Amino acid sequence: MAKDKKPTLEEKRHSLAHIFAQAALDMFPDAKIAIGPAIDNGFYYDLDLPRTLIPEDLPILEEKMKKIIAEAQEFTSEMVPVDEAIEHYKKLDQPYKIELAADLKEAGEKEVGFTTNGPFKDLCRGGHIANTKQIDPRTFKLDRIAGAYWRGDESRPMLQRVYGLAFGDKKELNEYLALRKEQEKRDHRKIGQALELFDFHELVGPGLPLWLPKGAVLVEELEKLAKEAEFRYGYDRVRSPHLAKGRLYETSGHLPYYADSMYPPMPVDNEEYYVKPMNCPHHHLIYAATKKSYRDLPQRYAEYGTCYRFEDSGALFGLMRVRSLQMNDAHLYCTEEQFESEFMAVTEMYLEYFKLFNIEKYVMRLSLHDPKKLGKKYVNEPELWKKTEEMVRNAMKKAKVNFIEVEDEAAFYGPKIDIEVFSAIGREFTLATNQVDFSVPGKFDLTYTAEDGEEKTPLCIHRAPLGTHERFIGFLIEHFAGAFPTWLAPVQVQLIPVAEPHVEYAKELSEKLRNEFVRVEIAEPTDSLGKRIRSAELRKIPYMIVLGDKEVESKELSVRHYRSKDQSTKKEAKFIEDLLKEIKTRELT
Repeated sequence: MAKDKKPTLEEKRHSLAHIFAQAALDMFPDAKIAIGPAIDNGFYYDLDLPRTLIPEDLPILEEKMKKIIAEAQEFTSEMVPVDEAIEHYKKLDQPYKIELAADLKEAGEKEVGFTTNGPFKDLCRGGHIANTKQIDPRTFKLDRIAGAYWRGDESRPMLQRVYGLAFGDKKELNEYLALRKEQEKRDHRKIGQALELFDFHELVGPGLPLWLPKGAVLVEELEKLAKEAEFRYGYDRVRSPHLAKGRLYETSGHLPYYADSMYPPMPVDNEEYYVKPMNCPHHHLIYAATKKSYRDLPQRYAEYGTCYRFEDSGALFGLMRVRSLQMNDAHLYCTEEQFESEFMAVTEMYLEYFKLFNIEKYVMRLSLHDPKKLGKKYVNEPELWKKTEEMVRNAMKKAKVNFIEVEDEAAFYGPKIDIEVFSAIGREFTLATNQVDFSVPGKFDLTYTAEDGEEKTPLCIHRAPLGTHERFIGFLIEHFAGAFPTWLAPVQVQLIPVAEPHVEYAKELSEKLRNEFVRVEIAEPTDSLGKRIRSAELRKIPYMIVLGDKEVESKELSVRHYRSKDQSTKKEAKFIEDLLKEIKTRELT
């Protein structure tokens, strides 16, 4: 790049990967280097080293990098014959670079890019800073060490991967580190264990969560919320089995596309059965069970169907990526004329949920097909792709919802809206989807009788505004840091009798609350008062009420709210009245 041009952050991150590799070779002359790209928050480099790195190595490597930066090394890039590059790396005994260059040669490349800074030369086409002095050494930090198979292949050597952070200035780096520290505190796996929400057990299998009683409350409350919302929006509830013949998924077209993500088939009565990876083929058969006319449309079928997907073991991550998942699923069958209003109503439902959970930042992505992949990744219906993508685009514009468009991320049967949400601490989650299906209803011969008496095929909208319970609860745990709003909290009220004489009143009050379906617990005086209060705080229970002589006599309660930290005095009846209103309206605080 030109010396007087200000480098981009991407160029700085890319260049820091080169600087790191140079520092690593200085520290380990026998190191075999692999690849080192820039990534969203910095860079990484994969290496084969004579020994395993330890965290104490990172500050040493950082100092070597800062020394290189201070040398004002210039970056230069050139194209060289591919055979020359292979010979260069053979002399240096760098097998991973030889393999990369040889692959480029096999692909027909005659030349490859080399980038040089100081004594270090790397296989790279460019995109770097002009001089190492353009990097402020206070803006980067070597972050962590991980393992990575060469080229992602488990049969290849395991390399050591060093991640580095890099930002535009020192303030941005520090802000990122502070935010990540908060994210680590909110890790749903840690909080889930501390609050006894869910567990995984080797006797059950990886990616198959066990919901403990308190976690099951979250599942039930979310299901109750969705069922109420769907009732208001005119949905009918259906149920379908956990498995089906493979022919069902062959008919739908899922089996050819998703076989690798499905559990292996079970041979039964000369048929192959699969545990279901999705609900939609079952719902198509429910639609087909009765004859429909245009007067019956739209039909909206909703189900909390449990699905099973054989995710790669390396991709499993707490509740965020599992193999058993409960889908907040529904399929809407409508005419082309009804499509826009139905699609907009689904979007409206999404926005209601976002307001309820205080999700202020989100991105809606219109995922389109790639015309070059018709017949391979996508059904080969170019005109229907063009038509339905424009229908979705127009519906989103009419609803005045901001969205971005991305290519080559559609479902195989039609365009979709994918929704990325951001938690209270900025962590991004792919949460929900709203998909158009112009292909599969025809495969099942789904029809309705139109006004003119002709049989027509309905459009189908696949939607899951809360995604799966597993991922959404993982999101909520981190979003609220485990301090859930009262309506969602596993335990809503903790009663703490000061001593044994106060237990009887605690039981009376508990019975009144339970009769109103309030989730209440009594912390019996088997531990000190201070310890029991501290326990309630650690469990982030919304309401804590200490009951002593004064409360027993006056029936006036001293109420402390965990989220707001407010403490107030209320008559028993008034407290129950206000609590029930807060739960019924699903107030946030």
